[in-house]
Amino acid sequence: MDRVLADDLSRLPELLQSARDFAAREVSGLDTRPVAHLGKAPDAEPLPAGGVGAEGALARFAERWAPGFSASAGPRYLGFVTGGATPAALTGDWLTGAYDQNATGRGDSSATALEHETLGWLRELFGLSEAHTGAFVTGATVSNTVGLALAREWLGERLGVSVSEAGTAALGPVDVLSGSPHSSIPKALSVLGIGRDRLRTVPVLPGGREAVDVARLAEALDELDGRPAVVVANAGTVNTVDFDDLRAIAGLKERYDFWLHVDAAFGGFAALSPEHAQLTDGIDAADSVCVDLHKWLNVPYDAAVQFTRHRDLQVRVFHNASSYLGLPTGEPDFVHLTPENSRRLRALPTWFSLAAYGREGHQEIVERNVALARHLGDRITDAPGLRLLAPVRLNVVCFTLDGDPTQERVHSLGRAVAESGEAFMTPTFYEGTHALRAAFSNWRTTEADTDRVADALERAVSSL
Repeated sequence: MDRVLADDLSRLPELLQSARDFAAREVSGLDTRPVAHLGKAPDAEPLPAGGVGAEGALARFAERWAPGFSASAGPRYLGFVTGGATPAALTGDWLTGAYDQNATGRGDSSATALEHETLGWLRELFGLSEAHTGAFVTGATVSNTVGLALAREWLGERLGVSVSEAGTAALGPVDVLSGSPHSSIPKALSVLGIGRDRLRTVPVLPGGREAVDVARLAEALDELDGRPAVVVANAGTVNTVDFDDLRAIAGLKERYDFWLHVDAAFGGFAALSPEHAQLTDGIDAADSVCVDLHKWLNVPYDAAVQFTRHRDLQVRVFHNASSYLGLPTGEPDFVHLTPENSRRLRALPTWFSLAAYGREGHQEIVERNVALARHLGDRITDAPGLRLLAPVRLNVVCFTLDGDPTQERVHSLGRAVAESGEAFMTPTFYEGTHALRAAFSNWRTTEADTDRVADALERAVSSL
């Protein structure tokens, strides 16, 4: 054994303690460190011929790289829709690495049984039916891709072909309809060979809404003259967290033949709040559902789930035909359900967080985030030089500069706030206007944090 590696093995408990102490210092400093790092990253160094051991590597990382990492796990990182990692989820994530389970099948470990239990908890959390089965994947993009891959196979069934065998060309043109699709949808269509151009955007409701006009969706389906299609419904849009009427869309299945995929990447968590649960009404009618967990569930990157009513199609698309993996009979192993052969036990951090805090603990996070988003919306409404672009429907605040919101001025505002170290928000473009969006999903965020964000915005506006 390499001498340095052997030395690390002999000192493993000590090294893990060092890593624990370093991580604890970093996490405890999240409230005070700059939320974003906009400076120049260190220049790349050549690969070392001889290693310095784990302790030396930790020291080098602490010196060269750690200072430039963002505080994305902290309470004022409001960019994208980024959760943090609850204490229990972080514990589970560390143990995921320590156990290093191969979560492809059940042959030598109870790890896959834990994943099944976790999926059952999530299914109950989101109000899905027992007909829905699931699997963990890396994020919403892969979850949407898996759902649309199943839709592609379903379309083939309708036309009497097996796309998994004959290829996408056997389908001919595919019709994919959606009101305000996330950017991962055309990306998935590109990966699947359906093509980005096959996404047809259906008009949304008037009055600043991002929810699809169900009547116009019915018209679009009617124009297909009975040809089967795919409908992508949205449970929480990116800019304003608007929700399609899932129940009404599902009702269209009585007249039209289509696969219903629901993108509930973070909006699905509205189901936890009695005040907002009606937004997800009808999600149980979906053929496939995407939910991202490293957003509002606050487990570490990367983790999402994909649910479907059609496990037979899932096995047909993703089964791995190899003698050493076995045939997908009975309850299929996860290797036959996702694009990955190699998959870490992503379910463990989720299991820990759900076991530790239960439905009520995660409901509190959701409801507190929604209240804080409303609070920031009120502060922006009262702030000179700023204005809301949309009502604060759930946990995203979409706003812009009053007067002349050019791209340069709006992006300058975002950079000024980031450079202050107080907060980070991402730019967007909504209803023809350049804007910023603040997404609340971190379990740590408090009203005091929200006021610091608002104060930073007001100072940045006054300096433009």
